[in-house]
Amino acid sequence: MDLADASLVAAVEKLGVSHIFTLDSDFHIYRMSDGSAFKIVP
Repeated sequence: MDLADASLVAAVEKLGVSHIFTLDSDFHIYRMSDGSAFKIVP
């Protein structure tokens, strides 16, 4: 995980949302602190 990915994960958790727009395939691996997966909008 690089700084940009970590920043997006932190922002999503802080805002309390689970839908993200990204073209980065790594977000299929990353999880939020409660263990749930992100809902990726292509």
